[in-house]
Amino acid sequence: MAKRSKSGGRNGQRSTAGVIEVPKGTRPDGPVEGVYYIDTGDCELIADQDNSNGWLLKINGVMSSHIDLADPLFLDFEYMRWMAALIESRWPLKSGKGGAKPGAPTAGGTERLRGLHLGGGACSLARYFHTAYPDARQVVVELDGKLAEYVRGWFDLPKAPLLRLRVGEAREVTETLTPDSRDFIIRDVFAGSLTPRPLTTAEFNDHIKRVLSPGGIYIVNSGDAPDLKNAREDAATIAAAFTHTVIIADPSMLKGRRYGNMVMAGSDTPLDGDPQLARRLLGGAVPAHIWNDAQVRAFAANSPVRHDPRTLSIDPHRPPGLTSSAR
Repeated sequence: MAKRSKSGGRNGQRSTAGVIEVPKGTRPDGPVEGVYYIDTGDCELIADQDNSNGWLLKINGVMSSHIDLADPLFLDFEYMRWMAALIESRWPLKSGKGGAKPGAPTAGGTERLRGLHLGGGACSLARYFHTAYPDARQVVVELDGKLAEYVRGWFDLPKAPLLRLRVGEAREVTETLTPDSRDFIIRDVFAGSLTPRPLTTAEFNDHIKRVLSPGGIYIVNSGDAPDLKNAREDAATIAAAFTHTVIIADPSMLKGRRYGNMVMAGSDTPLDGDPQLARRLLGGAVPAHIWNDAQVRAFAANSPVRHDPRTLSIDPHRPPGLTSSAR
């Protein structure tokens, strides 16, 4: 579930009708407009009519990603720009004439950032961070193996170990990862308009915290309707797991006036102490506000923390017909 910036003009994009058949065992050699069959349904690659180097990717009819082949630092979807701003606030880029320049972090972070992306799409953010932090090591977890294959062929992604595409279910993969092995984790996974529930629970967040290094950041794309029920529950569950939280969104979304995206983040160290971050968010094509931890907790105050479902287990020592419930 993604919304392009006001400068993007997504509504004017035409849709292609042709189905592209890719021979088994081969990979596309660059992007070609059309519909492609993937493991989970189909995807559609559309040339961006506003940008000669741009491509849009739809997955099962839902707009997923935008790629600029000539400029990996161009992010067309505003929520991705907000995520990038938050990462760069924690691990500042090198400074030079004209401001921040791509390169290794200058302070407050590791020399080699380690990132995990849950949800792949076109790998827009992974390409961005590879350019911003050339020594970063990133893993993108994508459920659809065929889609991952196509994306590699279409967009000439960085090779391992700089960027690895791992095919698998996001929670299952996360549960296998080594403790303290990632500086940032981004959750951008959708089934329709919402993130699958197993990726939104307190128990899943326990795995996220185990995998994050001290000072690491967990960032999620939370999509919701104007009632904001899903966003409040997301916020409550993240706030229960992390000492420090923020929410980034445009004012109309924060007020429940439209469907859209909120970026939420949690960490064991403060996230809202950089005044330049607030100015950068306000200066974008879609100006955004950042809520501090107190505002996030007030927003989520009356919403439940999500948990994995309880399962019924049989106690062999109990009389027949009696069951016990265990989480």
